[in-house]
Amino acid sequence: MIIEDKINIVKDILENKKVAIGFSGGADSTLMAYLSSKVASDTLAITIDNHIFPEGFIEHAKAMTQSFGISHEIIDINFYDDEEFLSNLPSRCYTCRNLMYNQIKQMAVKKGFDFICDGNNISDLVNDRPGILITYKNDFKTPFIEAKLTSKEIHEYLDKNNIPYSRSTTCLATRIPTNTPVSHEKIERTDYSENYILTNTDCEIVKVRDSGEIAIVEVDKINEILRDNKFNLINDELKKQGYSKVALNLSQIDDNEYISIDYGKGSFSYQLPYTINLENTKKQMENIISDDEDKIETDKITIFKDGLIKGHDLESYELALDTFMEILPKLRRNI
Repeated sequence: MIIEDKINIVKDILENKKVAIGFSGGADSTLMAYLSSKVASDTLAITIDNHIFPEGFIEHAKAMTQSFGISHEIIDINFYDDEEFLSNLPSRCYTCRNLMYNQIKQMAVKKGFDFICDGNNISDLVNDRPGILITYKNDFKTPFIEAKLTSKEIHEYLDKNNIPYSRSTTCLATRIPTNTPVSHEKIERTDYSENYILTNTDCEIVKVRDSGEIAIVEVDKINEILRDNKFNLINDELKKQGYSKVALNLSQIDDNEYISIDYGKGSFSYQLPYTINLENTKKQMENIISDDEDKIETDKITIFKDGLIKGHDLESYELALDTFMEILPKLRRNI
C-alpha cells in the first residue's frame, strides 16, 4: 500500500470528528494535527509541559498549532514533583505516559472532544516502549497504527509536503540510564550540552547520554562534529559542564524507523525486544487454534511469550509483512 493510501485511511478515521491530540510538535503528532485540521469538524492539540523536554519545546508547539489554525491547550505538570518518575526505573516510559495521558484525557473531555488520539505509529510497536499500554488503557485512538504507517513514511510525507516539525521532542530523562535518579542538575546539563551542539553545528538531532562522568554524544550528522575540528570545541565545552570525558557514538541517529521481517519460503520470523503477556494478548485476539504457557497459535501466526513472532503459509513478503503488522496492535507486552 502506498503512503497516500495510508494517509487517506487516517483522514477517513478523523473526518467530521471532534479530535483531541496529545501534541508534542514532533513528526507524528504534527502530521496528525495537520491532517485533522483538514478533515475533522474541530481539532484540539493538548501539550504537556513537564519541565523535562528540550528548550524551545513549548514555543515550537504553539507556533505549529497556530499555523494549522487549531485550538491549543498547555497543561503544566512538574515531573520533578513525582518521586516515581525521579527514581527512573526501567518502566519510566510507562510512568511518564501515565502522568500525561490522564491529564490529556481530562482536558479533552472537559472541552467536549470525544475522539482522543496520539501519534503512535506501527513502527513504535517493534521498539521497547511500554508506554503504549497507557494508550490502550485510556482508549486513545491510534489512526497511524490502524493505517500501518511507519515513522519513515510519516517523515517522507511531511518532507514531501513541506510541513515543518521538530526532530528533538524526546524527554531529556531518557538520556540518563535507568535506575539512576533524575535531577535538575542532570537535566539542565544535558539540555545545555545538546543546545550547544545544535547551535554550533548543522545537526538536527542531538542526544547527549549522561553516564555520570562520561558524556556520550549521538547525532544525525557525524561529519558535522568532525568538520573543522568542531569536536575539540564540543569536548572543551562539555567538560566545562562537569564531564571528565566526552565520547562520540559512531552510529548516526536515524529516526526513519520502518519494519522489515526475515522472510523465506512462505514463512517469517521477528524477535521483538520485549516479552509478551500471553493472557492479556489472548483477550485481543480471535481464531486462536491453541495456546499454552509458552505460546499462542492462530492459523498462520505463532506468538511466543519471549517476544518471538513466527508466520507461515504466506505466499509473499508483502502479505507476510501485512500479516505481521495486523498482529502487532493485538500484542500486550510485559513491562
